[in-house]
Formats: sequence, C-alpha cells, structure tokens
Amino acid sequence: MAAAAAFSPTWDSLIDGYRAPEWFRDAKFGIWAHWTAQCVPEMGDWYARNMYLQGNWQYEHHLKTYGHPTKVGFMEMQNRWKAEAWEPEALMDLYVKAGAKYFVALANHHDNFDAYDSKYHAWNSVRIGPKRDIVGTWAKVARAKGLRFGVSNHSAHAWHWFQTAYGYDPEGPLAGQRYDAFRLTKADGKGTWWEGLDPQDLYTGRNMVMPDGITTVRTANEWHEQNDRVWDEKAPPQNPAFTRQWFLRCRDLIDSYRPDLLYFDNTGLPLGQAGLDIAAHFYNASMAWHGGKLEAVLNGKLVPPERRAGLVEDVERGGRDGIEPLPWQTDTCIGDWHYNRGVFDSHSYKSAASVIHRLSDIVSKNGNLLLSIPVRGDGSIDADERKILADLAEWMGRNGEAIHGTRPWRVFGEGPTRVAGGMFNENASQAFTAQDFRFTTKGGALYAIALGRPSDGLLRIASLAQDSALAPGAIERVEALGSTDSLPFTRLRKGLEVRLPEGLAHPIAVVLKIRGQGLV
Repeated sequence: MAAAAAFSPTWDSLIDGYRAPEWFRDAKFGIWAHWTAQCVPEMGDWYARNMYLQGNWQYEHHLKTYGHPTKVGFMEMQNRWKAEAWEPEALMDLYVKAGAKYFVALANHHDNFDAYDSKYHAWNSVRIGPKRDIVGTWAKVARAKGLRFGVSNHSAHAWHWFQTAYGYDPEGPLAGQRYDAFRLTKADGKGTWWEGLDPQDLYTGRNMVMPDGITTVRTANEWHEQNDRVWDEKAPPQNPAFTRQWFLRCRDLIDSYRPDLLYFDNTGLPLGQAGLDIAAHFYNASMAWHGGKLEAVLNGKLVPPERRAGLVEDVERGGRDGIEPLPWQTDTCIGDWHYNRGVFDSHSYKSAASVIHRLSDIVSKNGNLLLSIPVRGDGSIDADERKILADLAEWMGRNGEAIHGTRPWRVFGEGPTRVAGGMFNENASQAFTAQDFRFTTKGGALYAIALGRPSDGLLRIASLAQDSALAPGAIERVEALGSTDSLPFTRLRKGLEVRLPEGLAHPIAVVLKIRGQGLV
C-alpha cells in the first residue's frame, strides 16, 4: 500500500506542512525571462489584449503594422515568434555573472500559449513559432550553469483577459464587424500554417463576449473594464473545460520539467480548487524528486496573513516596510514585462544602482528579488540591458557576499528614506542616499550596505553607536568588501564612524563587513 501524500489540496494542509527551502533563502536574487510572442511587436505589455481595443495605441500600431484585427489577430503573432537570435547559453552566462542564483522562464501568459512541449495544448512553441521547447531549453541551460530553475504560469486569467479578441470596432468603417476570434474555426485553417489547430483552443471560447450594439470607443472601454478586465481567481462558471485543461497543462509542466519554483500571477492560488490541487501536487512531487525533502517554492500574490505560511508570497513591483517573519519575494522588471522598443530608445530602464538598492532593501527584510530582463521576440537583449547586467556583475562580484546566503539582522536598516510596503508602489519611494543603510548577517559577521557613496568619504551608522542596545558588545574589526584591509573606525555616541579610502568608495553602494562581540 502506497504511503499517504504529505500534502492534501487544502489551505490547512499547505499551511501546516510548508517551509520555504534553504536554497531559496540563500539565493536572494533570480533573473526572469518574461518572454512570449507578445515581445514580437516590441510594443510592451498586454499587447495581445490591447490590440483589440479600438483607440488604444497598441491597436493603432497593430492596424498600421500588421492589419486590422478582423483579419490579422494575435494568433498570427504566435507564428511570427521565431526566436531566431536566441542564444540561451550566452544569456545565462550574463545572468550568472550578474549574481543570479535562480532563473525563471515564462511558461505561458494570459495569451494562453504554452512555451513548452505541451501534451494537452496544441498551441505551443514546439509546434508553432519558434518550433522549439523554450522552457525545456532554458531548464537545461540554467541547471548546467548551477542555477535553480523556475517557471511562471499566467494562463489562468486567459478565459476573461483574452475576450477582447471576440469584440469589434465600435466606430469607423468596420464598426460592428467581429474580430478574428469570434469567427475562426478549425475548418478555416485548411491550407494555412495553422491547419489542424482550433483557434478557439487558443482564444478560450466565447466566455464573456462584448454584446452587439455598442457604438462608441468610450462605451466599449467601459464594458471591458466592468466585465472581462475584472481580476479575480474564480473558475469560469460556464466553461469548466477551461479549468480542467488548465489543470492538466500545469500538471504536465510540473511533471515534465520538475521546476524548483512555480510562480502564479494570481491573488493567492488560481481557479479555486484547481489551484489547490496543483499546489499539493507540486509539493508532493518535489518531495518525491528529492527523497522526501521539500525543495519547492510556490509564489502567489496578495495572500491573506493567515495563509502566507502555505507558500512564498510575491509582491509585484513593490516591497515591504519591515522585516517579514516568513521568506517572501519581490518581482519587478527593468522596463516593461514584454519587450518595449520605446523604453530602449528613451534609455529609461531601471539603472543597475536602482536594482542593487532595491535588492539590498529586500534582502535586509528577509526577501528575494526576481528581476525580469526583457527579451526581444528574436531572443536577444539590447545594448542597454547588457550594460545593466555588466554593472550588476561588477558590483555583485565584489559585494555579493553581503547578499547571498545572508539573513536579516535585528533591524533591517536606518536612514532618511522610507519604503512603503505593498504591490505596485516601487516608484512611490524617493531615491536612496549614502545615509541609508541596510543590514544583513552571515557567518558571524554583520554587513552594513550604504546605498550610495558619501561625498566626504565618511560613513556613520547610528545603529552601531557606542551605547546602542542593538549592538551592546565591542566592535573589533571593520572592512570594506573588495579589500581585506582593516579600516580605522571610531565608535561615538552618535554612531560608528568609518572613513573610506578613495579606492573603496563604490558609486552604487559600499559594503562594510563588521565583526565584534554580540553583533549577531
């Protein structure tokens, strides 16, 4: 008789049995390729939805570049995704040098296309477009470089998100004529590149179709906002086949690629019981793969406090305002999630300094950072992205000791800049300064990361003042990472003062390694 599974598909079981694995707590920094056919137009996020919204700038781009969505729908973009310049080994080398300890590949997005050799969904990258197993290739390369491997699954929202493809122009010469998803059937594919495929399997069927009779762009947008744009995790009530198919596809993804991390772009878990079923399967499978040891990380968002112990909560484009008792993760991107040529042309990516400051803040609060580096449709990255990765590599090569394998100190840090907690607020905080410090610990040492270079070369840490209750013992040695020399220091009532030699004052962030009695 087989032993009972460790996890059952209930929140109580997940909460009682789950603990975040040590590999994740040690890794601290991951890089993500949020790469799909939506990168082909190089027009940024949610292209597959917005190209069907008359008046939207992405609709206008599609009309001008590819044709009207009654004739040229997003399914045509899937076939235009060729990945002809993709060099996964070379990219992974850049990611490893930049300090990543795990790598995450997008398996499917809200456009409902599987970037892997999917057994249950014919609209996949082995059959269409790149004609390659994108996830499988990433997995092999990442693991060969010593990284843990994860996948992200966004497809649970496809059933409502993609319903714009069933709409129509409310105004203009083609007003009222339905877009491609509404009219195309499997039979229409005869003699085309998609012969044998059913467009309804991609577009998910008529779940929530904009009604006839809408005659203004404004009214159409209002209808979409109130209906197919509503974001919840319920299973589609009139389409149980979608939920069943989602479960089979996700289970196949887990079983075929054995990911260490599974990221859901969902509030909590997706699609009601189906999400719980997948969570329990993932945890049980991980234990089977690892001789009874749970090595899995499952990400969900906006998880109620009473459920957070059941997975690793993810905070999209945001952070925390203090040390969290449970490990957590921020995911963000240096630009748009899907490649946007305009961000490159305007040179407006997040800087390496911004990434390092966010990473230091997150790690000091018991979190990890998963950073997306946008990939072009052809599989390449641009010159600005390469420069950011090189700058990350230079800093992490010298200072990664203060990040990888560390744990929070008694307080996360000090300084004038406040970070608001929560999702989508990363731009609400002011830039960090050289007076802002973040603390981490490892191997009996305290690391103090100054988030800038002091103009006068003097670092003062109030938390380590002479009479500080946080550090009651003696400070014995101070070094700056990048040098093994001991630095002179003075411990005053207003703080620990350390003067940096010019060669050690890094422009992005300076790390002091401090040892002493009672520090950690």
